Amino acid sequence: MKIVVIGGGAGGMMSAIYAARAGAEVILLEKNEKLGKKIYITGKGRCNVTNDCDVEDFLSNVVHGAKFLRSALYTYTPAHTMEMLENAGLPLVTERGNRVFPLSQKSNDVIKTLANEMQKAGVDVRLKTEIKEIRVDGNSFRVYTPWENIACDKVIVATGGVSYPSTGSTGDGYKFAKDLGHKVVGPVPALAPLQTVEDVKCLEGLSLKNVRLTAYNGNGKEIADDFGEMLFTGRGLSGPIALTVSSFINRAEKVRFELDLKPALDENKLEARILRDFEERKNLDVKNATRALMPERLNAYVLKVAGIPENKKVNSVTKEERGRLLKALKNLPFTLKRLAPFEEAIVTAGGVDTKDVTPHMESKHHKGLYFVGEVLDVDALTGGFNLQIAFATGYMAAKHATKELGEDND
Repeated sequence: MKIVVIGGGAGGMMSAIYAARAGAEVILLEKNEKLGKKIYITGKGRCNVTNDCDVEDFLSNVVHGAKFLRSALYTYTPAHTMEMLENAGLPLVTERGNRVFPLSQKSNDVIKTLANEMQKAGVDVRLKTEIKEIRVDGNSFRVYTPWENIACDKVIVATGGVSYPSTGSTGDGYKFAKDLGHKVVGPVPALAPLQTVEDVKCLEGLSLKNVRLTAYNGNGKEIADDFGEMLFTGRGLSGPIALTVSSFINRAEKVRFELDLKPALDENKLEARILRDFEERKNLDVKNATRALMPERLNAYVLKVAGIPENKKVNSVTKEERGRLLKALKNLPFTLKRLAPFEEAIVTAGGVDTKDVTPHMESKHHKGLYFVGEVLDVDALTGGFNLQIAFATGYMAAKHATKELGEDND
């Protein structure tokens, strides 16, 4: 049996390893000059390979496709990924939030480990090989490159999405899928910074902890919220909670946000705190009375939003102005201009419609054709979940594609 795997990222390499271990002749085609270019930049170059949690917790972190992925994730769990990598000689360490990294903290070691496993299994890796077309040839396939066409029994498409296109993720798999009759859900950025209508350049680089960001659609309905750390950029909001919220609002219209700078205090307690601070500093400028509540640059921004001059004396601040300050602290408003482009998005939402694919990752239109990883319409939050999806779907495809060989490919 000959299997062609298209794409040398996480899902493609995992598919190739397990298909070759099962006894298939495997050719992996990668258009880049090296393997795992997107793996290399994940986890800020440290590569968060998976999340060491149980499957139900894992599924709660899947934004799109949880039901579809259930079988794959129960078949190839985070524990399986960790066992496979450690058995291959890559020591791992589990950090905050159950995030699993190579002990070396080097993503390149993950790529080397997977590449070595492919070599040991006998995978024929061909770099700098762009695929032009996949054709169905009776009960088999032909994969066309610029200089040859490869006849094979099965094809596994692991070409990724369109986020970070410099890594080679340019949507090739969507074209292959469409040409072969599959529906593709239009891709949108996910885990992407939020660009706002408001000018926040004065806050660029400012990091906040223990804040809550809530998103609302055009009808005023709450569609997402998260608590934790956030970062201002020159164009809007980023950091963990902004990235999380982005994955839930990327197909919504007229999105607005409210940032609660003091989620630990309800409005009554916060008002009491403001009154106490004002009483203690009643002869000072208001900016000197509010600076205890927030960083200096944010202090100036919030007072401007509240419509209170910075140098107004505390004892002349009206009850109405105090109410506006309270509102700005609890519900600092922002309006979504757009999500940051795919060049800045960690993953892609959208892709090959999972309704056209079985839980074994096989096409419902063409037996022997498989789709794995980010090329599918599945995505999850940060924390190792997206890489684990690539590994699990890659394993699932390989296991099913080689089932007639009757070998144990674990």
